[in-house]
Amino acid sequence: MSKLKVVSEKSITNNSRIVGLLAQLEKINTESTESDTARYVTAKILHLVQSQEKTRKEMTAKGSTGMEVLLSTLENTKDLQTTLNILSILVELVSAGGGRRASFLVAKGGSQLLLQLLVNTSKDSAPNEELMVHIHSVLAKIGPKDKKFGVKARINGTLNITLNLVKQNLQNHRLVLPCLQLLRVYSANSVNSVSLGKNGVVELMFKIIGPFSKKNSGLMKVALDTLAALLKSKTNARRAVDRGYVQVLLTIYVDWHRHDNRHRNMLIRKGILQSLKSVTNIKLGRKAFIDANGMKILYNTSQECLAVRTLDPLVNTSSLIMRKCFPKNRLPLPTIKSSFHFQLPVIPVTGPVAQLYSLPPEVDDVVDESDDNDDIDLEAENETENEDDLDQNLKNDDIETDINKLKPQQEPGRMIEELKMYEHLFPELVDDFQNYDLISKEPKPLVFEGKVRGPIVVPTAGEEASGNSANLRKGVTVKEGLSPKGDESDKKRPFMDLAKEGIKDNDRTLQQQLGDQNRTVSSVHGLNNDIVKALDRITLQNIPSQTASGFTAGMKKDYSLPLTVVSCTKACPHMATCGNVLFEGRTVQLGKLCCTGVETEDDEEDTESTSSVEQASVEVSDGTTLHDSDLYIEIVKNTKSVPEYSEVAYPDYFGHIPPPFKEPILERPYGVQRTKIAQDIERLIHQNDIIDRVVYDLDNPNYTIPEEGDTLKFNSKFESGNLRKVIQIRKNEYDLILNSDINSNHYHQWFYFEVSGMRPGVAYRFNIINCEKSNSQFNYGMQPLMYSVQEALNARPWWTRVGTDICYYKNHFSRSSVAAGGQKGKSYYTITFTINFPHKDDVCYFAYHYPYTYSTLQMHLQKLESAHNPQQIYFRKDVLCETLSGNSCPLVTITAMPESNYYEHICQFRNRPYVFLSARVHPGETNASWVMKGTLEYLMSNNPTAQSLRECYIFKIVPMLNPDGVINGNHRCSLSGEDLNRQWQSPNPDLHPTIYHAKGLLQYLAAVKRLPLVYCDYHGHSRKKNVFMYGCSIKETVWHTSDNATSCDVVEDAGYKTLPKILSHIAPAFCMSSCSFVVEKSKESTARVVVWREIGVQRSYTMESTLCGCDQGKYKGLQIGTRELEEMGAKFCVGLLRLKRLTSPLEYNMPSSLLDLENDLIESSCKVTSPTTYVLDEDEPRFLEEVDYSAESNDELDVELAENVGDYEPSAQEEVLSDSESSRTYLP
Repeated sequence: MSKLKVVSEKSITNNSRIVGLLAQLEKINTESTESDTARYVTAKILHLVQSQEKTRKEMTAKGSTGMEVLLSTLENTKDLQTTLNILSILVELVSAGGGRRASFLVAKGGSQLLLQLLVNTSKDSAPNEELMVHIHSVLAKIGPKDKKFGVKARINGTLNITLNLVKQNLQNHRLVLPCLQLLRVYSANSVNSVSLGKNGVVELMFKIIGPFSKKNSGLMKVALDTLAALLKSKTNARRAVDRGYVQVLLTIYVDWHRHDNRHRNMLIRKGILQSLKSVTNIKLGRKAFIDANGMKILYNTSQECLAVRTLDPLVNTSSLIMRKCFPKNRLPLPTIKSSFHFQLPVIPVTGPVAQLYSLPPEVDDVVDESDDNDDIDLEAENETENEDDLDQNLKNDDIETDINKLKPQQEPGRMIEELKMYEHLFPELVDDFQNYDLISKEPKPLVFEGKVRGPIVVPTAGEEASGNSANLRKGVTVKEGLSPKGDESDKKRPFMDLAKEGIKDNDRTLQQQLGDQNRTVSSVHGLNNDIVKALDRITLQNIPSQTASGFTAGMKKDYSLPLTVVSCTKACPHMATCGNVLFEGRTVQLGKLCCTGVETEDDEEDTESTSSVEQASVEVSDGTTLHDSDLYIEIVKNTKSVPEYSEVAYPDYFGHIPPPFKEPILERPYGVQRTKIAQDIERLIHQNDIIDRVVYDLDNPNYTIPEEGDTLKFNSKFESGNLRKVIQIRKNEYDLILNSDINSNHYHQWFYFEVSGMRPGVAYRFNIINCEKSNSQFNYGMQPLMYSVQEALNARPWWTRVGTDICYYKNHFSRSSVAAGGQKGKSYYTITFTINFPHKDDVCYFAYHYPYTYSTLQMHLQKLESAHNPQQIYFRKDVLCETLSGNSCPLVTITAMPESNYYEHICQFRNRPYVFLSARVHPGETNASWVMKGTLEYLMSNNPTAQSLRECYIFKIVPMLNPDGVINGNHRCSLSGEDLNRQWQSPNPDLHPTIYHAKGLLQYLAAVKRLPLVYCDYHGHSRKKNVFMYGCSIKETVWHTSDNATSCDVVEDAGYKTLPKILSHIAPAFCMSSCSFVVEKSKESTARVVVWREIGVQRSYTMESTLCGCDQGKYKGLQIGTRELEEMGAKFCVGLLRLKRLTSPLEYNMPSSLLDLENDLIESSCKVTSPTTYVLDEDEPRFLEEVDYSAESNDELDVELAENVGDYEPSAQEEVLSDSESSRTYLP
């Protein structure tokens, strides 16, 4: 714009010709002189405009009055030639200048003036053809830039003028072409479109378009574009269907497809498809399309186009039409309610669960009748004059704007007498430690125990551990006795040093530091140097007695396992050393593996696999020390599930260690979605090729398990399993249906199931057909997870990302309006992936994300409790409450033991601030549990930094807020059928006990004036990458409202941003730019907002971890694994220590300059460009192929093919369906 301004000023100083001519024309206007002069001057201006771009720029430059002069002359002149000259000038200006110059003309009142000129000209007995061509050409260019154009045209009465011109001059293509262009602009307004339709415009278009012809292709293209715009009106679409035009369009399309061998008329072919796309937006149109054999026609033509990449727009549009017209089917289920029923102690009065219970038994919630009503919808004959301004005023209505509601207001909610019920869960506030064996007493001698067990170590992703630390881990456990002096020197290790480490060595991983720190602790505690050297010399090979074939010492107990069913009597020669019976007299079973046999690798391969696992054990943190298969079985026996599961999944029994290799985000192959959709469409066209056989069915216990050797067998009857039904579609293709959350009829996304009976070298396609979210990271490089038992037996016991040809798209299954809560015909989505199994007759498991069961948590907590040093670590595991099905909800307390039972040490102990953590309120977000595992292991580790952290805080942790949901394989809800993270405002003690009592703990802390410094709820996010936080800020929330000035008046402590900034500095997976601190109305009953608003915790967060991977930082381009998730949990703890040092500098006697430096480092690493990081844009870029998630939508944006042959069409915006704490996305 500044460049234009310079040009304008230069032209004025030089008294350029155009300025003089415009001044002369203005003088003519004021003096009303003869028309000959005006004709001459406008002809001169036209010549300059046609020949010089400089002149065109000057005419539309900012501050130029040239346009006003021309429009004034046009309005006042009676001379035909002068009028034609000015219209020609306007045509030149808007044709060459793009949208900006057209908008400039609109801003000067051009559209109203030209519409009036059109009306006046039409009153002549014989309107001048040249004049009509020019008027329509200019109006067609500027109309799309005038948001009120449709209303203005209707008020001025120009619709029928243009329509009649076309009717009367069908053979005059020079006049008809601009008229059709203007009709298309008129039709963008729905009321205009209906009005034109009543006057025969649809029939008129079909007089212009026709079979293949080399003549008048330009006119044909414009007529088709106009027709496509007109048919978006349901009234016009019905008119076209009634007259049989769907069959006509298909016939014309086939004709053009056959004759356009050189593909020179692709735009015409695309125009025909766009018209079909519009007419099939109504049910009558879809039925007419099916009746005219449209599915087969478009399928065959699109398959013939696949070989030519430039024809992709035709293939994509054909695919979209076929998807839309594919008859909506019910899911092949008796009901979409869960297969399992749990009787609630109390039935809610309102809400989805109440609706579910109130449905009459005869209501079929699968059939959808409501979608049949759209062809009796009436067009809106009246419109608001401001309809075109709606997008201007669009704002995020979900953002809370009431300042009074935003201000945190501590509400006790419950009386102090009632809150006293939680006193017993806070013994640390009253214990005097008189009966404890505290660390400052006489040191115990250093002894080696016969049983080898390594200390708990913080997992650190992506880096090899130093040899020494690995040896220490795998070697021995040292019971360290501490002298008072040694303890004191450890406690008072200068924080200056810690800060320096933080500044210099930020990128050093925790594992690398562990090696150094373990040695530091050893020397501080006065360990004999010879013993330290002896420890350093210990290697894996030094422990042959602890090593089984194929396994390292640390894995022997966990993985060298007999794999037989209790009832199985078949001998397993390859497992002879393990015995034949797994659990004598026990009721818990592992699968059927020994009955089918397992491949064994030869000796050479065994040697290789052993060495590779040894290497992995060195590189990977020894998380397996927390796994105890026998203990897991004992815990499973006491776990109560609604289906009363008696089987255990092998991955949960074996355990999981992170694989020793990186797993990059999968690159999406071009065209994969349309290929999959084409295969789905083939089901309708070639129905005889479909097997359609049920091979697994929870609803029918009597279904026959296929005996054929080439048919896969499925199972999900184990803890956290979710698979309801499997239908074999083709020989190697299966449709899978997931179970709803119990006491619900939706929330299908989490899956975890077993597959057996496979053959290697065969590509199996799995389609999970009843997903509900509108988009998924499966479209952006995420892969499902697979665990192979055969691989685990060959010393590779880990979940790996697998699958090719992965995509996620809307399918042809839908649920009823009753089931969808009144929404009309809600569609399901398909996750599809192809898998090649590596072994014959293996047993493999597939999961949405790394499984982490309730029994796994209980096992980990027991192992942590038994392994910790009670002299150093204060650890308590209490029961917060019982869940609806009678499982205990664990509550963990972790801090450092007091130095002694002296008064001042007990006071320091009791006065430590609290940090309250929770996780896994949503069962399908298993990554939250892996992050929590990293946090727990770090807090219980022997790391000196962890000890410092324990000395700073008391940690109250509820590691699993929804045990019942986790156990029963739910995705989102508890057994009450409700999202527990929407119950924090008013939790019901009978329906939401874990939330009621977790909130009660926080209310108790507030009542005794011990408000937590930090509250954080760990979650997972299915549609974003990286790890990030949501917090609460009044200022940033108000900033997003229309009254931005108000945010300037809000005074708020910015401390809520400190912890996220620290994490962005020290945690590789954390991304500050994805964080948001906006409070939304839809989130007002979540833990984060309630703890902030009602309890009064300023630093109240949700920490979201991706299910997919990272697109920034150290892990950019990699899918996330348990190693990275556990590292995030550990880094969160390190962040809390940094937070303590930054918020309490006096406590550590740290120089202010050092704190400032550290703060600056944190600030500089956070590139935040606005007052908030609330992201309003799409999370992901568009695909290089069309991905349309809402095939029934009437408002897809048309893309000019000439400008973009790739035919990008924007995907639908994300729904706010189910992501925990997901930010809404709004169209600009």
